[in-house]
Amino acid sequence: MDAFTAGLLQRIKATESDLSRARDEGDDFLVEVEQGELDDLRRLAAEHGVEVGASRV
Repeated sequence: MDAFTAGLLQRIKATESDLSRARDEGDDFLVEVEQGELDDLRRLAAEHGVEVGASRV
C-alpha cells in the first residue's frame, strides 16, 4: 500500500470516528461537517481506485 492510500484510509477512519462521536453528543452541526468531509474523502478514494470497505457509521 502506498503512502497516499494509507493516508487516505487513515483520514477516512478518523473522520468516521469523529462523525460517530458527533452523533453520540447530539451535535447536529458537527455531524453535517463530518459527513461532508467523509463524503469528500470517499469520493476522492473512488476517483483514485482506493477500496474503502463498508462504513461503520
